[in-house]
Amino acid sequence: MGREKLRILEANESYARAFGTKGELTIPPSRQMAILTCMDARLDPAAFAGLAEGEAHVIRNAGGRASDDAIRSLVISHKLLGTNDWYVIHHTDCGMLTFTNEQMGDLLEASLDTAELRPEGWRDVGAGPGSPEGRRIDWLAFTDLAESVREDVARIRSHPLVPGDITVTGFIYDVRTGRLEEVE
Repeated sequence: MGREKLRILEANESYARAFGTKGELTIPPSRQMAILTCMDARLDPAAFAGLAEGEAHVIRNAGGRASDDAIRSLVISHKLLGTNDWYVIHHTDCGMLTFTNEQMGDLLEASLDTAELRPEGWRDVGAGPGSPEGRRIDWLAFTDLAESVREDVARIRSHPLVPGDITVTGFIYDVRTGRLEEVE
């Protein structure tokens, strides 16, 4: 068994022993809120938003972008589970600021191995083969952090499946300080 798999199973055993009454939590989140944020491992939405289990939906993807799939999850969160307050939270030092769709396509066409980030940008170091399929995907990269939050909030608010009474607020989380700053 791999070392990380073993660590996960050991941690789960400890968690399960202290699980207590968490099995009685209801499906709808008790604070009627949902957060769309980045998958970056430095972000702990429960900690920075003061959440306990069962209080909110947390939807994560690369960049915390309002992709079709993220909007699908938000619509389910509201329509079936009653959330009314949605938060879009991007963050400083985001990897999505470090490449373009074209660069990602180039990297994937060269190889499917992990690339490395150098001062001059991403460089493929794999042996190949790669695939041109990466050129068919919109990677939703961005060059302006605040503007990406505004775009995602606007996309959610204007979506035909999102009721007008849903509150959608945008923030930038600072990975150096742990603070949230609202984006107007």
